[in-house]
Amino acid sequence: MSAMRWNGWGDPEQATVLPDAVGELLTQVLGVSADRTPAPVDAGRVALPPATLPAGFTDRLAAAIGPDQVGSSPADRLGHTRGKSTVDLLRMRRGDAADAPDAVARPASHDEVLAVLDLCSTDHVAVVPFGGGTSVVGGLAPAREGFAGVLALDLARLVGPTTVDTVSRTAVLAAGLTGPAAEARLAEHGFTLGHYPQSFEYGTIGGFAATRSSGQYSLGYGRFDELVMALRVATPRGTVDTGRAPRSAAGPDLRQLFLGSEGTLGVITSVTAQVRPVPEQRLREAWQFETFTDGLAALRALVQDGPRPTMARLSDETETFVNATLEGRPAMGCQVMVAFEDAAAVRDADGVRAVLRAGGGQPMEESSAQDWARSRFRAPYLRDALLDAGALVETLETATFWSGVPALHEAVRDCLTRELANLGTSPIVTCHVSHLYPAGAALYFTVVCAQADDPVAQWTRAKAAVTKVILTTGGTVTHHHGVGRDHAAGLAEEIGGLARGALRAVKAHLDPAGILNPGVLLG
Repeated sequence: MSAMRWNGWGDPEQATVLPDAVGELLTQVLGVSADRTPAPVDAGRVALPPATLPAGFTDRLAAAIGPDQVGSSPADRLGHTRGKSTVDLLRMRRGDAADAPDAVARPASHDEVLAVLDLCSTDHVAVVPFGGGTSVVGGLAPAREGFAGVLALDLARLVGPTTVDTVSRTAVLAAGLTGPAAEARLAEHGFTLGHYPQSFEYGTIGGFAATRSSGQYSLGYGRFDELVMALRVATPRGTVDTGRAPRSAAGPDLRQLFLGSEGTLGVITSVTAQVRPVPEQRLREAWQFETFTDGLAALRALVQDGPRPTMARLSDETETFVNATLEGRPAMGCQVMVAFEDAAAVRDADGVRAVLRAGGGQPMEESSAQDWARSRFRAPYLRDALLDAGALVETLETATFWSGVPALHEAVRDCLTRELANLGTSPIVTCHVSHLYPAGAALYFTVVCAQADDPVAQWTRAKAAVTKVILTTGGTVTHHHGVGRDHAAGLAEEIGGLARGALRAVKAHLDPAGILNPGVLLG
């Protein structure tokens, strides 16, 4: 893949243009106007903060990993500033790079990562582990206060050899491998991870583990944390190796300590993951239900009683309408997407169809499923185009038990609508059920409205309000986006002070100087 844009998503050559129907919808329904939105600042006009690294630090760093692997140019620093949330992009587009690191280090091995962490601990330099740069929760914007400087630890060179155990069906994957690179290596042996989050093209193996990533096909393949058999982690105190067997009763499972730790306890340098044979057959289908409630009942029946497809995704009435508008076709009711991968899932397809029909579902034209598949990785590019047009667009996700799904869906939608309308920017709020479990499901919301004069403050206010609603309605502050800095306060409320204190104690043991991603996860 091409290098990620510094103030947008993905490859600049893949930028998208808004369909006319979407532009009309934005103007007529939401009052969006590009005239109120300043053009993005050119990279050359961004004022980077002065670097503050200790004298001689970069020389010592160069001696440890090579002089060509330490960068401090404006392009290096700008390209490693923040992640890709809408708030991140809005700040970058107006030339605010206050969170830029002072330098970038590119180690190529586990031992080199250890060496960098040792130097940073000694000189009290904060370290931000940087994989694909796709965080949407402030996971790459550390707290600088109290540190001598900030170093971005770019893991792109940590690609190492890939070892595949064809008998156990596991593979050892270096943390810096992107999703496509990992799949290409596994395909040489006839295997796949089956992990396809929306960040797939740029996200990395280490990032998937550090954030508990969940791919679109999690119903069939599992979340990424469920695929992890073992981890190797570099910490300021040394190396931690976890996972000697698929399951063990040898104390608490320490893999779970680092899965979701977001670079605050150590730097994941390799992952041993469960793999599966590349599927010989793949099917995708679209179904239509009259109401969201009907669709929920059908999906719950599938995941609790079977048979299960490899993927099932339910859009509510609003999202179904918006997607149809984007694709230039009529729509009504709620759309369900299902997919079947491998021979066993395909054999179960008729059983899945029977459950969907029994729940009131009707099959849609084949083109509907193909349209969805083609646009799977285009949504972030569409967001850039919407920002250019003067719209504010952002996503958030949560999860709860089945009995609480309807109330959570309604509460989040109503809160976002109310908060943004009170600011004079009434929104469109869409939702889909993105991941299913026997006991519950994840809800993924997308919000579109006109940008206010200060769109960062606009979204910050709405997000704070909806986080409170999620917690009081029984949801989790995040299902798969991670915590970062944006959800740190919500995490503290969700897990409580005692549990947060235990995590802080672990961090103090592994990272005595507190250099690893300060301010992220634990606040």
